[in-house]
Amino acid sequence: MRIISGIHKGRKLKVPSDKFTRPTTDQMKESLFNYLNNILDFDQMKVLDIYAGSGALGLESLSRGASEIHFVEMNFPVIKVLQENIELMRVEKQCRIFKMPALKFSALTQHDKYDLIFADPPFFKDDIHETAKNILKNGFLEDEGLFIIERSIQTEEKDVEAFQSKPIKRMGDSLIYQLTL
Repeated sequence: MRIISGIHKGRKLKVPSDKFTRPTTDQMKESLFNYLNNILDFDQMKVLDIYAGSGALGLESLSRGASEIHFVEMNFPVIKVLQENIELMRVEKQCRIFKMPALKFSALTQHDKYDLIFADPPFFKDDIHETAKNILKNGFLEDEGLFIIERSIQTEEKDVEAFQSKPIKRMGDSLIYQLTL
């Protein structure tokens, strides 16, 4: 896995070796960021990466000009890999890791607001529906912000109903949803 574009282009990222982490492929990440580049300016954005895993989505945003990235991850061996990737890129001052479940984080009443939020949970983790509802209800997203969720095609029917949105992109067995306020 690598950074696709920006000031850290080509930088290789470490990937967690546990069986529950499913990193976004370089091909999917490139396709997603090509789409986002057409509708967003990453310059000085504040980004939230929940179910962060290796941090690839947040770190890609940082490479493209985002000013600050917050990561939410609860798996301690995965957090170690995330910290190593942050250190590898020497961006510790621009990153903060919240070591807790995404659902618990989404229920916080005191928090920052974000221009862009990524959620890439394990494919069959259904707490994403409540997490997404909380994120939108509790004001995590700036007025013009975007909330991007990656899910499995196998959960599409349930996801379309929960997110009240159809996927904007399909690649392999992954679907991308875009939510806004």
